[in-house]
Amino acid sequence: VYPKYSAVMSIQDLVVQLQGQAGDNDSDEDSGFAGQPMAARMDSVRQFKMLGQTDAEVLLRSELTKLLENSKELTEQQSLEVRKEFQGLVDLFRRYLKRSGPSIEWAKIEPLCEGTVHRYETLSKPPEDPAAVKVLLDKLVVLKLNGGLGTSMGCTGPKSVISVRSGLTFLDLTVKQIEWLNQQYGCNVPLVLMNSFNTHEDTLKIVRKYQHCGVKIHTFSQSRYPRINKESLLPVATHIDLENTESDWWYPPGHGDVYAAFANCGLLETFINEGKELVFISNVDNLGATVDLRILSSLLNQTGKPSQFVMEVTDKTRADVKGGTLINYQGKLRLLEIAQVPADFQDEFKSVSKFKIFNTNNLWINLKAIDNLVKSGGMHMEVIINNKMLGNGLKVIQLETAAGAAMKNFEEAHGINVPRSRFLPVKTTSDLLLIMSNLYELKHGMLTMNPQRSFPSVPLVKLGTHFKNVKDFLERFASNPDVLELDHLTVSGDVCFGKGVTLKGTVIIIANHGERIDIPPGAVLENKIVSGNLRILDH
Repeated sequence: VYPKYSAVMSIQDLVVQLQGQAGDNDSDEDSGFAGQPMAARMDSVRQFKMLGQTDAEVLLRSELTKLLENSKELTEQQSLEVRKEFQGLVDLFRRYLKRSGPSIEWAKIEPLCEGTVHRYETLSKPPEDPAAVKVLLDKLVVLKLNGGLGTSMGCTGPKSVISVRSGLTFLDLTVKQIEWLNQQYGCNVPLVLMNSFNTHEDTLKIVRKYQHCGVKIHTFSQSRYPRINKESLLPVATHIDLENTESDWWYPPGHGDVYAAFANCGLLETFINEGKELVFISNVDNLGATVDLRILSSLLNQTGKPSQFVMEVTDKTRADVKGGTLINYQGKLRLLEIAQVPADFQDEFKSVSKFKIFNTNNLWINLKAIDNLVKSGGMHMEVIINNKMLGNGLKVIQLETAAGAAMKNFEEAHGINVPRSRFLPVKTTSDLLLIMSNLYELKHGMLTMNPQRSFPSVPLVKLGTHFKNVKDFLERFASNPDVLELDHLTVSGDVCFGKGVTLKGTVIIIANHGERIDIPPGAVLENKIVSGNLRILDH
C-alpha cells in the first residue's frame, strides 16, 4: 500500500523519505528492507513515484476545475479560453513531474554537423524586381513578443512604449519598419503582438494611434497560469479575476507559449487561409530584428526538403556567455540554455572557444508546421522551472518554456549565423545610451551603424545603479555624448554629463560614496580614469 498524496507533504518529500529507507543498506545488494531484496525495493520506489505523479496531476486538475466552477462571472467564451490555458498547464505539469535528472547529459553533446548552421553571407541575394519582392513579403507575418513590462528600467506599463530614439518607442519603430515595407513594395505584411496579461489592455489602447498607418495590427494575449505552491504542488490562486493584473497568483509561462496561444486565438488558422506561409518571431526590444529580405527569400525559394524552422544565431562575445547555444544532441539540432547545464559544466558552457554562437531569439517558422504540431500535440519543449517567493514568503514555482526550444520538433531545422547588427536588445539603460547616441543612424524605423565609426564592434557600456531608471538616466545626460570612437565606458556613483561630451577609447568614471562628479560641457575624455569629486555649480 502506497501512501496517498496530500497537500501537507509534498511528493518530493515522500519520494525522498521512501528512497532514504530503501537506501539504508545499499552497500549490501542482498540485504532486505521489510523482507524485500534491493531490486524489489527500488521497484517499489519507482511504482510509488508513478503513483505520486498520478495523484499530483489528478489533484491539480481537480483544483483547476474548482477554480473554473467558482468563477461564475466568466462568460462562456472566457471559460473556454481559460479551460484551454489550464490544459496547457496540466500538460506542462505532467512533463515537470516525469523529469528525471537534467534534460541534457553533457557527455552526449556532439559537435554541430556540417550544414546545420549556414553563414548569412552564403545565402542567395533577394530578387531586385520589386514585384518579386512583393510576392515574398505577401507570404510573411511578423510577430513580436510583447509581454514584458518596463519595471526593470523604472517604467510602468509595457516595455514596448519606452521612448528609445528621437521620441519614438519600440512599438513606433516596429510599425514604421513594416509600414515602409508595405508602402515600398505594395504588399500586406501584418504585425502581430503577443502580449501577456500584464501588457494586453494597455497595448490595446496604444495601438489605436496606428489605425491610419499602412499596417494591419493584430493582438492576442498569451496564457495565464496560476503559480504552483512548491510544497503542495497545488495552485495558489483561490479564484479567477481576469480584470486583476496585479495579483501575484498568476504568471505568463514564457515565450514558448507563443505556438499554442497563436493557435488558440484563431490567428494562425486565419493567416494560413490567407495564403501566408512564414512567421518571423522576435523580441519587441531587439531593435536589430527587422524583416530581412535575404533570409526571407532563401526560405521561400528552398530546393529539396524545405526547412520548417530557422533560428538566427550570432557570434558569441564575453558579454553573451549566458546566451543559449545550438548543439547536436542525439541526432537532433537543439537549443541548449544555461538553465539546462549541470553546475560542473557551467564554465565550459560559457566558453567562447567551445560554444561560439548564441541564440538571438529571431525565429523564422513555417505556419502550417506550427499548426500541425499544435494539433497533434507534438510541440515538446524542455520545462524551465522558475522558483519564486511571493510577498507573504510563500515559495512557488513557475513552469515555463522557451520558443527556441521547439526547434527539435520541426523538420530540417537549422541556424543562420547573422551579423551582430541583427541583435540589438535594449535590456538596460546601458543599452539605451548606445541606441540613443550617434553610434547609430535611423531610417524607416531601422537602426544602422554610423558609417563614420571606423570599426564594427559595439562599445561595452556599464552604467551604475544611479542610472538604472530611465528617468534618472535622462536627467544625468544634458545631451547624448559622442561615442563614435568609444571602446569601453564604466560609470559608477553620482555622475552627471554636460552637453557635447565626447568619449573615446576606454573611459572609467567613479564617484565615491557621498561625492559627485560633473563632466563639464564639451569635455573630451580619451582613455581616462576620473575619480574623486568634481562638482560644477551654477552662479
